[in-house]
Amino acid sequence: MRPGALLHLRDQPDKRLQLSSGQPLTIGRASGNRLVLPHQEGVSEHHAVVRFSARHGWLVCDWQSRDGTYLEGQRIQRCRPLGDGDEIQLGRRGPVLVFRLADAAEPEAPPAATTAAAATTSAKATAAAAGSRPTGVAAAIDIGGEAIRPGQIRSAVVQSEPRHPHIFSWWVLLSVGLLLLLPFRIGPVAIFWPLELAALAGWLALSSRKDHTLVVVLQDGRTRRRRFTNRRTALAHRNGLRRAIGESQGS
Repeated sequence: MRPGALLHLRDQPDKRLQLSSGQPLTIGRASGNRLVLPHQEGVSEHHAVVRFSARHGWLVCDWQSRDGTYLEGQRIQRCRPLGDGDEIQLGRRGPVLVFRLADAAEPEAPPAATTAAAATTSAKATAAAAGSRPTGVAAAIDIGGEAIRPGQIRSAVVQSEPRHPHIFSWWVLLSVGLLLLLPFRIGPVAIFWPLELAALAGWLALSSRKDHTLVVVLQDGRTRRRRFTNRRTALAHRNGLRRAIGESQGS
């Protein structure tokens, strides 16, 4: 089953658009786009496309826009995979679209008795928590061993970078070196190709490895970083921080 997904404007969460895996979502100022943003600053006539790939999942692609398309603050050149909670900005000062994965079916409403019990439990938990901290003040979050309150956080993004950024250059140098060191005779040529295939396999294995860094920017400009080897874990932490920031601002 293909996962459902939707987009909503960050500043207007009630404005949502369901995505279809069988039909790309074109975004821009021109009336022929599926998502038309005619009066938004920084949006080109044909700006970006959000589409589903059977191999890579949901992708956002820049459509030769004038001011660029940014995913989590980083400008994309072609296409980049999307994760739950990712923010897509159209231009440096344009609107921000939030990507969300959605279940195929809405969960059934819980029975009234269950709802009442949950409300009672929640009330008890709130009353117990009120004795440990002032009402309306969110709990501190541990980031890198430092307790930080959500109100101190300006933004949280995940940056993914190759763990071995220069591995392709090393593979090319190794290939050229083998060609120069091994003369073109039957024996050395027979040795060259197994070595070349081994080097190619090593390059493919190492080039796919990435480090994912959660970058938290505080209101005073300081930055806190935490590295993850798993992108889903990093995104889960980022989404939790963004929810905490929203709850803090709404309180």
